[in-house]
Amino acid sequence: MTTSSPVSDRASDVEKSAIKKVAVRLVPFVALMFFINYLDRTAIGFAAPNGMNDDLALSAAQFGFASGVFFIGYILLEVPSNLALHRFGARRWLARIMVSWGIVALLFTWVQNFEQLVVLRFLLGVAEAGFFPGAILFLSLWVPSKHRSKILALFYLAQPLTTVIGAPLAALLIQQDGTFLGLEGWRFMFLGVSLPAIVVGIIAWFYLKDRPADATWLTEEERVWLTSALASEKAATEKANDNKHVGIRSAFTSGRVWMLSFIYFGFIYGLYALAFFLPTIIEGFQELYGTEFDVFQKGLITAVPYIPAAIALHFWARDASRRGLRTWHIVIPAVAGAVSIPLALYAGSPVLTIAVIAITAMAIFSALPNFWTLPTQFLTGAAAAAGIALINTVGNLAGFSAPYLTGALFDWTGGYEIPMFVVGGFMALSAVLMVILARRGRVNVTRPGVGGSVTAPEVPAP
Repeated sequence: MTTSSPVSDRASDVEKSAIKKVAVRLVPFVALMFFINYLDRTAIGFAAPNGMNDDLALSAAQFGFASGVFFIGYILLEVPSNLALHRFGARRWLARIMVSWGIVALLFTWVQNFEQLVVLRFLLGVAEAGFFPGAILFLSLWVPSKHRSKILALFYLAQPLTTVIGAPLAALLIQQDGTFLGLEGWRFMFLGVSLPAIVVGIIAWFYLKDRPADATWLTEEERVWLTSALASEKAATEKANDNKHVGIRSAFTSGRVWMLSFIYFGFIYGLYALAFFLPTIIEGFQELYGTEFDVFQKGLITAVPYIPAAIALHFWARDASRRGLRTWHIVIPAVAGAVSIPLALYAGSPVLTIAVIAITAMAIFSALPNFWTLPTQFLTGAAAAAGIALINTVGNLAGFSAPYLTGALFDWTGGYEIPMFVVGGFMALSAVLMVILARRGRVNVTRPGVGGSVTAPEVPAP
């Protein structure tokens, strides 16, 4: 019979207590920061069908370009921003990023034409650059690797839940047309979603701490345990990464890295086509089906697909953790998204259309956490950092191309049929490439008992 000693029991209690305090004290606040971040990033999608496109005389292609140009600034500044984060500290830099994008987002309240909109969207990308990977890094610096998946899973759920809460909130703000300084509803919405970024950014400067050793809300034992556990992991990682230059070069020349980059591109193409154009598609229900919805009802409808998406993300990742990651954990969502997104155009009713779009959202969000377990199967140390950065960069290119091509194809064809089939085609390509990668044995997707490592991404998403 095996018994544990009082010392080991005490160590276990300290570990559990420390991780619980981190989960309660830090994760909700950082998730709130991400909530505001994603809402400010996608607010243009709510403004477009509620007066902005008409007031600024935007074509679908112009709206798509303005939506997507955000990612150009984001991509250009992401690496420099992360380097600055290391230099100045995560707490200061995350707070600076948040206040900066809040100020830029506030300026959207007074945008007057397409050119100004494009400039502000580009600057918003510059201001937000580095936030998501910085947030991931910040949380990773607070918990040892064996607890990291659970902490990051809680944080990652904020993305679909942002739309669940944010869409009705944006709609409520848009309904306040002319009630404040005579601002149109869509302008008041930009004002309303930008101010929290500035306020929370200032609070973050004082609320967050860079490391466990500075946390007065931990006991002395908890601080010592977290500090020593993280220091041991850092030492082990540094010891394993002697040849950094070769590792970085090998990552950029790896066929597997490029294959994963194209797989990720397909998923992100679907994600942002959905995020930016779903409100516009819902606006079109009135003409297609003769229905009438007020702005708040449209916001609620926009939120509906993301509720099952959040649930599916959780349970699909749990299944992959229990069984071991399998090829179909990524391929099935890709195929489901590829088929469902164009089918939504032929559903025949608003209810059925939203149900089909919900399947698309469930597919995309179910695949992403499991996808991010693949690069670290064959990349370590600096090679992993470089390879993951490349995959993420290619995915963010989809953030630019998806809204722009969707809008341009709509202008060319006069409908969303061709644009949505293109979205489905990219997601189908992701499924095909994943099967090819697995059959060639280039990634291991059949390991049982991966110990929960598939419940959250260890790296930044779009």
